[in-house]
Amino acid sequence: MIIYSLVCARSGSKGLKDKNILDYNGHPMLTHSIMISKKCDLIHRTFVSTDSQKYADICLEYGAEVPFLRPDKIADDLSNDYDVFEHFITFLKDNKYILPDFIIHLRPTYPNRSALLMNDCIQQFINNYEHYDSLRTVIQIDKNPQKMYKIIDNVLIPFFKTYNDIIEPYNCPRQLFEKTYLHNGCIDIIKTKTIIDLKSMSGDSIYPYVMDESENNDIDSIEDFNKSKVKNMV
Repeated sequence: MIIYSLVCARSGSKGLKDKNILDYNGHPMLTHSIMISKKCDLIHRTFVSTDSQKYADICLEYGAEVPFLRPDKIADDLSNDYDVFEHFITFLKDNKYILPDFIIHLRPTYPNRSALLMNDCIQQFINNYEHYDSLRTVIQIDKNPQKMYKIIDNVLIPFFKTYNDIIEPYNCPRQLFEKTYLHNGCIDIIKTKTIIDLKSMSGDSIYPYVMDESENNDIDSIEDFNKSKVKNMV
């Protein structure tokens, strides 16, 4: 199978300015995703989608391919993953690249993946290829969506008024409900045809790669950054 990875690294982070290129244990943070991708023998090419020439130059130094700059219209705070991947695949098709069977989505804000984990995710997906549209790493959490609320006009509104014939699930013990899993942002794998044919980043059948509950290291704030940097110093 032909396998590419794509690191998506826009430059306009508001919460933590330029977080994707902050020094993380001796390297710009986004380059950790490039380095781990290039260590993986199963991945044939490592691409980066960014709107910044500065970011692109850094990625090129670390051996990634950056054949375009992402348009501003899909590089703002509300841009979604599907638009970025659809743009990437369209570029590949228009420029006569060989399309991959699937793409590894590596978020630059998760800089401490292991090569062993990466290889295992890919191998698990290949072994189950006919049955799934995508793979996502998840962790088990002790919170149940059946017991969550939103606030509208200063009124607390349950997300679920009933659930599987249970009335007021938000007032029931959590033991009544299924185990709950959270997408931790470590590794996503998506078939190219899932994006092209289903116009989706996941499709209907997602392979669950369950990681340890401690593997929740996506960096979104300065607190996340400092905690992760200390935890993973080498």
